[in-house]
Amino acid sequence: MDKFRIRGGRKLRGRVQIGGAKNSALPCIAAALLTGESVTLHNVPYVRDIITQGRLLEDLGAQVLRPELRTHKISAANIEIFEAPYDLVKTMRASVLVLGPLLARFGKAKVSLPGGCAIGTRPIDLHLEALKHLGAQVSLEAGYVVARAPHRGRLQGGEVNFDKVTVTGTENVLMAATLAEGKTVINNAAREPEIADLAELLNRMGARVRGAGSPTITIDGVEHLGAAEHTIIPDRIETGTFLCAAAITDGELELKDCRPEHSAIVIAKLREAGVEIEEVNQSTLHVRCCAEGLTARDVVTEPHPRFPTDMQAQYMALMTQAAGVSRITETIFENRFMHASEMQRMGADISISGNTATVRGVTRLMGARVQASDLRASACLVLAGLVAEGETVVERVYHIDRGYEKIEAKLRAVGAEIERVRESVTAQLPPAAEVGVS
Repeated sequence: MDKFRIRGGRKLRGRVQIGGAKNSALPCIAAALLTGESVTLHNVPYVRDIITQGRLLEDLGAQVLRPELRTHKISAANIEIFEAPYDLVKTMRASVLVLGPLLARFGKAKVSLPGGCAIGTRPIDLHLEALKHLGAQVSLEAGYVVARAPHRGRLQGGEVNFDKVTVTGTENVLMAATLAEGKTVINNAAREPEIADLAELLNRMGARVRGAGSPTITIDGVEHLGAAEHTIIPDRIETGTFLCAAAITDGELELKDCRPEHSAIVIAKLREAGVEIEEVNQSTLHVRCCAEGLTARDVVTEPHPRFPTDMQAQYMALMTQAAGVSRITETIFENRFMHASEMQRMGADISISGNTATVRGVTRLMGARVQASDLRASACLVLAGLVAEGETVVERVYHIDRGYEKIEAKLRAVGAEIERVRESVTAQLPPAAEVGVS
């Protein structure tokens, strides 16, 4: 497996181009199954999860062309298979997003129960109950979700009330409802920017979606959807990660092609902690740590528009370098503190009690051999390695490859001493061109 070797202590300086949002591209790729016409997506990040999603669509019979590195042209005109197999779905939870589109267009779907990061229970029962409200018959058979639309092969509009906010559940039902007969209302819908981005693509395809990005989404079903061209929004989690990278190294970065409004809560919290962040324009941020240094500030992860769970690990790394005591409370996933024990091996003063981590800074971190447990934990360990004394080796970086496009190249381009050590051909991504750094 590949690993990163990092020598810390170098301030990051320069410009980083933020890539497309992985968590938006995944449902948008799945949405191409809703039509037999061509769907073209731009600004698609070159990361492992996207490659997996593309292979899944190809296995179903879709044609996925990549005329340019970050452009996908998808044609699902010749779908002949309606099953998403375990071998692909086990590696990525977002594979379950093909369930809604397959069921809506073809009236049937069989999807393996998903896998992904080991950060806690993320059941899809909310998805399944919601689809039942649209008239679907759903059963679990030998580790697979089997769903059918018994009313002439079409789902029926209905009212969905999520007991708990679910991003992929909202996306699955949103896509399914576009081809249902009648009107569907989703209450307690997820409000993430990625939801609104998916809705924009669907509307370009001819759907009638209103309210995406709010707690209530209304969908008037249509007979069919058509061709569309769409550009994926920038990745707000990559944006937040590089904001933390500049701050933790006492560096200075310009982040290009981002959406500051999508990272508003993260920017606000970092400013509270003493990070200077200037919104240069609608797509550019300038970030540096203030002369007085970082100050500890508490944070609680909550659904959007509050502080995202996907930034919790990176924020924890930052708080090891902040003066005082910070408390980080995780309310989304129960096992998302696994990176804390690895940071303790580097000298971090972190204690865990239930769903709260207490971080005492400023801590002198020392390089060590550490192991990534999930996507965002790997980013946290990279950040810690950037500021640690000596050499840090981060193992199992296939996790970070799932959601960050060539992060080591972007960091190296702004002054980090980081290299990828390749230990097996199977762990590598296919070769890519330049990754948007300058």
